[in-house]
Amino acid sequence: MKLTEFLREQLDREVERSRKALEQVPDGNYEWKPHERSMIFGYLADMVATMPTWIAMEINRDDLDVAPAAGQGTKKPQKETRTELLKALDEAAAEARSTLEGTNDDFLNTKWKLLARGNVVWEGPRYEIIQDTFSHWSHHRGQMTVYLRLMGAKVPAIFGPSADDQSF
Repeated sequence: MKLTEFLREQLDREVERSRKALEQVPDGNYEWKPHERSMIFGYLADMVATMPTWIAMEINRDDLDVAPAAGQGTKKPQKETRTELLKALDEAAAEARSTLEGTNDDFLNTKWKLLARGNVVWEGPRYEIIQDTFSHWSHHRGQMTVYLRLMGAKVPAIFGPSADDQSF
């Protein structure tokens, strides 16, 4: 199996898992967080919805500075509703699929860099950072399901049944 096919199949699985979680998002809780030091729910849900765009970025760019100089970062509009989050997931997934279809295994073996304040903190083949993106995505989706539980929303079956969803 080609690396591009493997990553595309993994993308499809992760999109469906994320959709199940995002379908449970209660509207009106963007600013909610379980603890003063925790990430706000809306930012977390937005990350789960849009993380496939990272795959396109990891193919289309040679690096990313996660701590750019002041004024160099970007700010995304807030997605306040379940509908907006699901639409963002569909758009992000389409972008990632299209980008994976437009590349090849040789290119996925080329170097990519993660920077912080201009300093290289990780460098390796693109396929590794894409694989790490899937792990990162799964981590934040799991974090989001804990938030759902704490807000009283249903937790979907993702890797097995949940107390709310035995459909696995």
